[in-house]
Amino acid sequence: MDPNTPQPSSGSASGTPLPESVTNALMSIQPRYNSFHQHHAMPHMTSGNSYNPSPGQAPGSVPGTTSNSNNNNNLQPATTSVINLSNSSDVVIGPMTQYQGSVTIYQYMDATVEATRIASGRNNQSRGLPSPEHSSVLRQERYFLYGALILFTIIAFSTALYFVINQSQSNSSPSQPEILFGNNYVSGTIPNLGNGHLVIDRQNWGAQSETRGPYPLQHPTPYVLITHIGVQSTPCVDMYRCSIKMRTIQDAAVAEQSLPDISNNFYLGGDGFIYVGRGWDTANAYANHTLSVCFMGDYVRYEPNDKQFSALDHLLAHGVAKDYLTKDYKLVAHNQTRTTRSPGPYIYERISKLPRWSPCGTPGYSACGAEIGLPTVWAQDYPKKTVTSNHPPTVNQADV
Repeated sequence: MDPNTPQPSSGSASGTPLPESVTNALMSIQPRYNSFHQHHAMPHMTSGNSYNPSPGQAPGSVPGTTSNSNNNNNLQPATTSVINLSNSSDVVIGPMTQYQGSVTIYQYMDATVEATRIASGRNNQSRGLPSPEHSSVLRQERYFLYGALILFTIIAFSTALYFVINQSQSNSSPSQPEILFGNNYVSGTIPNLGNGHLVIDRQNWGAQSETRGPYPLQHPTPYVLITHIGVQSTPCVDMYRCSIKMRTIQDAAVAEQSLPDISNNFYLGGDGFIYVGRGWDTANAYANHTLSVCFMGDYVRYEPNDKQFSALDHLLAHGVAKDYLTKDYKLVAHNQTRTTRSPGPYIYERISKLPRWSPCGTPGYSACGAEIGLPTVWAQDYPKKTVTSNHPPTVNQADV
């Protein structure tokens, strides 16, 4: 008997019916086992390798079953066939093929058909994999998405940083104080006309405190006179140098020209600051009913900068707002009122394009100030009189 053939246990002769799962397993053993060896056994093993039924079992019958004489096709489980397994491992019910040694598996295919499938991408598609063209498109879309996200992040970060910086600057910058011009211009702080144009009063630039012009300036003033220093004067570019220049101009006016004070009402430095000369309330050395503004430097040789003209705009706008100037004041150059090179061609070229500039004193026009009784020539020739009373003398038109 084949040792691999399972044998029914000898101690199971009881009439207990077999479970259905065991019955089905026993019914499939003999046909599958004999069929496998009949077709796959080697020639020298064709005999004696079929399954041998148990003693007393009919040939062709399934172990563990009995045949019915009335119907041979109906197999009934034998009440005496039971397989008991205990303390067993690697138990196989049915045929088992074991290979000893190495196994080589050959796969034959049409190379032409396979190459065509790979080239067209159908090979990957049949396996559920993307084709090379599809993978390239996906990769490009992914790179584009990553680039768009990075660009959006940079823009958002830059925008947020811009607003944060502007907000911090606006919070840290102090509000501009109100500009209050007094008669003596002595203040604890430096007024600011806006746009960085500081008003440097007489005390700040070191004026001689005892020097004052003798005549008051009537308000509102209808004329603004533009002059320059000249005499090859280099424009100053900071408060330190401009203050030195202001003291030098005042000393020259008092000592050399015998004037009571510096000539002009205001001076514009190259730093964009406004330096107070005689101020709003004292007449200048040229003509009454005029406000004289001097550009510090020689503008026959040098060109003015934009900060000086911006300071001029702020100063005159403040004068109109405070009623120091008439609403329709006229802007004239010094060379329109007398024979002089002041304020220089560079200044004249620019002020002649301003909306308030008047062509008076030029060929074909009447003299400047003729309508209010000013002389034809606005000369710097104050009468050298001694003031003996507390009230300044009344100025005559012939004196100015």
